[in-house]
Amino acid sequence: MKGNEAVAEGAIRAGCKGFFGYPITPSSEIAEYMARKYPKIGGIFLQAESELAAINMVYGGAATGVRVMTASSGPGISLKQEGISFIAEAELPCLIVNISRGGPGLGGIQPAQSDYFQATRGGGHGDYHIIVLAPASVQEMMDFAIDAFELADKYRIPVMIMAEGTLGQMMEPVIPRKMVTEFVDKPWATTGCRGRQPNIINTLHLTPESLEKRNIHLFSKYAEIKAKESRAETFLLDDAELVVVAFGLMARVVKKAIMEVRRKGVKAGLIRPITLWPFPEEYIKRTIKTAKIFLSVEINMGQMLEDIKLVVNGEVPVDFYGRIGVNPNPEEIAEQLLRVAEREGI
Repeated sequence: MKGNEAVAEGAIRAGCKGFFGYPITPSSEIAEYMARKYPKIGGIFLQAESELAAINMVYGGAATGVRVMTASSGPGISLKQEGISFIAEAELPCLIVNISRGGPGLGGIQPAQSDYFQATRGGGHGDYHIIVLAPASVQEMMDFAIDAFELADKYRIPVMIMAEGTLGQMMEPVIPRKMVTEFVDKPWATTGCRGRQPNIINTLHLTPESLEKRNIHLFSKYAEIKAKESRAETFLLDDAELVVVAFGLMARVVKKAIMEVRRKGVKAGLIRPITLWPFPEEYIKRTIKTAKIFLSVEINMGQMLEDIKLVVNGEVPVDFYGRIGVNPNPEEIAEQLLRVAEREGI
């Protein structure tokens, strides 16, 4: 399957019953897949008149307790930010997929990881977070769609899957996941109130006391997510002196480069953040004592780099290598690793 098809099929297998979106390259195959599938299985597909409309349809659908989603790319996600802020405050679980392209502005349809700040810093107004997952394979596109809905329901929070345009377009073998058949109870949902008190979902808090209380509640939940849900993959890290940090498809390229430089005597290893938020700080912290340098490799101008520096806190040098709209090949990354190793005497 294509990555875009896999994330769509994963959402269906997770029990997602509604897709609301607006087409934009390189994410459009997700909408196309849902448009073909949903009429046959009783789901709702609606191409909205705009990204703003689409995200507010997600708000309405999620408020009923049904699993719903949207998908877009950088400029479209920007237009959805106000709605995402509303959904986060209302504590409505849903899935948002960003098949990233280069920017700023319209940029280009080439792959990029330059929406990292947008995803991990909220992007919209107010104090809030969403969980952000970064798959590295087409299989993970499917798997993470199911995981995303489980996390969304568990914590009543929007979850974003952020993948590069390349991963959305590339094809790989996929082992289909089983259909999800058990779902958490949602007593808060707006399902009609006959026989009970009505549920009201609202994001307006006119008194400072109410607003502050609400934010304190949300951030207590975010603290629990940070403690329990940060995830990362490690590769050849035990004796690594040069620690590369890379996420998504870029991490696969880095793995091959690491194997190449190890054959030349450089002790390199990899930390691949799977959750971009919460950022897997503990994986970095555990490596500070043995690492001589960290190298962030990204398809942007250096965004995750800032999170690495915050965790390392000046104890070890942190370097950066990035491209824009280009997936570096393993040979290019290996050459860069060898340069860093020679400079640092590793």
